Amino acid sequence: MKLVLLGPPGAGKGTQAANLAKKYQIPAISTGHIIRAAISAQTPMGKIAEGFIARGELVPDDTVLEIVRNRLKEDDCQCGYILDGFPRTLEQAKMMDEHEIGVDVVVDIEVPDEVLIERLSGRRECKKCGATYHVLHNPPKVSEKCDQCGGELVRRSDDVPEVIRKRLAVYHSQTEPLKEYYRSQEKLTIVYGQEELAETTHAVLSAVAEAEAGL
Repeated sequence: MKLVLLGPPGAGKGTQAANLAKKYQIPAISTGHIIRAAISAQTPMGKIAEGFIARGELVPDDTVLEIVRNRLKEDDCQCGYILDGFPRTLEQAKMMDEHEIGVDVVVDIEVPDEVLIERLSGRRECKKCGATYHVLHNPPKVSEKCDQCGGELVRRSDDVPEVIRKRLAVYHSQTEPLKEYYRSQEKLTIVYGQEELAETTHAVLSAVAEAEAGL
């Protein structure tokens, strides 16, 4: 099973990727993670990516694609994989097809913008251990203090409402066109994110199982 997860920032793609990886025993691959790993390992593509990042520039599509291709050649991907964060643009999706990077099912997790703004702007992270909380849905026992280590809880700079709106605007303009692209290939399945995480997980697993049955 070769899966791609789409969805705006805060839709819960990382969580659902982990759930799917556990169920299907295939790796969940985050583009950001493998780029950082390639840089850390100082692979040829990692060195190229590092140069762009050091200059404050975006890593070019062809470099990202090569890093993804190298990751997909590893043994744990031979039975399938889950891509989270790639492709982000129509051009990247077309490059994947040109290089025959297989995609069986594309799951799009849809959540209204206002829900995402409320969800992300209420998120807090421990400065010491990285544990995450939410001021409404998962508050700490003591305000602004981590339950696990007592560290200070802070809001990430990209979780400010104004920044979130900009991130969502970029998603709608650059990534949402992928829905029509994959719908035309009959690979798209849409899941509507629910208030309860367990309900969203059930919907995602059911949608993938139904799509798998039709392959």
